[in-house]
Amino acid sequence: MEHYLDNSSTTVVSQKAAEAALRMMTQNYGNPSSLHLKGMQAESELIKARKTVAKALGALPEEVFFTSGGTEANNTAIFGAVQAKKRRGNKIVISSVEHSSIIESADKLEKDGFEVVRVAPQSDGIIHADDIAQAVDGDTVLVSVMMVNNETGAVMPVESIFSAVKEKNSEVLCHTDAVQAFGKLKINAKKLNADFISVSAHKVHAPKGCGALFIKKGARIIPHQYGGEQEKKIRPGTEALPLIVSFGIACSEFDIDANYNKASELSEYAKEKLLSIDGVKLNSPKNHLPYVLNISTGKVRSETMLHFLEELDVFVSSGSACAKGKPSHVLGAMGFDKNRADSAIRISFSKFNMKEDIDALYSGIKTGLDVLAHR
Repeated sequence: MEHYLDNSSTTVVSQKAAEAALRMMTQNYGNPSSLHLKGMQAESELIKARKTVAKALGALPEEVFFTSGGTEANNTAIFGAVQAKKRRGNKIVISSVEHSSIIESADKLEKDGFEVVRVAPQSDGIIHADDIAQAVDGDTVLVSVMMVNNETGAVMPVESIFSAVKEKNSEVLCHTDAVQAFGKLKINAKKLNADFISVSAHKVHAPKGCGALFIKKGARIIPHQYGGEQEKKIRPGTEALPLIVSFGIACSEFDIDANYNKASELSEYAKEKLLSIDGVKLNSPKNHLPYVLNISTGKVRSETMLHFLEELDVFVSSGSACAKGKPSHVLGAMGFDKNRADSAIRISFSKFNMKEDIDALYSGIKTGLDVLAHR
């Protein structure tokens, strides 16, 4: 039996979402920009999906722009925002524990002459509003802080952060990478005081290759792609309609309260079991999203343990899948030593997981420590 506990990397596509994608590829395959009947039918599906995703974000349909995923949404927001505001200033503020698509975008802007301030989490693993606000000044044009950390599950107080930022400088554009929060926490774009929100389809039981960027009505952004009228020229090119429609179906299946309660039960059960193993320590902060749990074994390197577990059909990760085994900048920013970071394992749940998956993980780690630690 397979025990998949790497849902922060990607999720299985739901049956209805997969069926929708197949239908759009084999039946309603028209180009939504075409003026004939097939095109109009395809456009109708596009409009429906946009409304569904917008509802899940607490946004207007005209504020949702489809992309190829969270990374493109993040890049579009970061580069587009600073280009739109470059005459007002050249400073951006991000957290030091962002996803690589934010970190590397900021690095590129720094090379181009922008000032980048990277705010570290406090000892509780959380980015605090006061620390972000303190870094904001008259030259600041953009602040980007993720809603949920992809490695530890730390839930950042984005609403408080953006309120503090806007109070200090109302001209600052605020972006949040909500890829790990979307579908798991209730999101209301207006309440968040966000100008941009990035989300991804394959984290919520839809196919890879699709995502969306919320752009607040009235917020100006400079596109960095050219070639057509699609997505109001923010993301030109023929829309990946099978993926977009599938994304909409997955969003229509959200049951945030029920799934959150289930994830909370699984998380507590996992902590009870795993922390009973000698030497295992919890890296996730107290307020972590229950869908994401980060631990360290202390005795066996992450990669070694992962390969041992996969032989038992148990699948977890050592951190962000995008890092591909590189040392965790997140755990480093939290002040954990090299040994603890090198033995870290991220466990991430979905609505399809059961306690049996955790039992298999517990047994695998316990056996792995006994076998591998003495090699």
